[in-house]
Amino acid sequence: MQEMLYDVMAKITVWYDGACPLCMREIALMRRLDVRRAIEFLDIAPADAVCPLDRQLMLARFHASEDGVILSGAAAFAAMWRVIPLLKPLGFIARNWLVLQLLEWLYNRFLIIRPGLQKLLG
Repeated sequence: MQEMLYDVMAKITVWYDGACPLCMREIALMRRLDVRRAIEFLDIAPADAVCPLDRQLMLARFHASEDGVILSGAAAFAAMWRVIPLLKPLGFIARNWLVLQLLEWLYNRFLIIRPGLQKLLG
């Protein structure tokens, strides 16, 4: 019962690059899947955006806050997935250290090709 109560109240913050066409597509999908409205999406593309960390760092990697802890990369994606009913199983599987390490490795490879993908979509 306690877990169900926490699950209903779970809320995370996601910071995203609103100037990135690839990011915008992904955030649009996540907004549609976030049927409980458990995610606060904050666009940090504007120069005057308020960021809890260095803005350039936050624009370079995906960040989310879960339970007041700022997460980056695969851990941030997993936190976001955990509050989206359809993706929740994947988010909980990512709590496994080995799974999270694999996802982080994949995310770092994605970051290498991200600029090319942005150009294709932009």
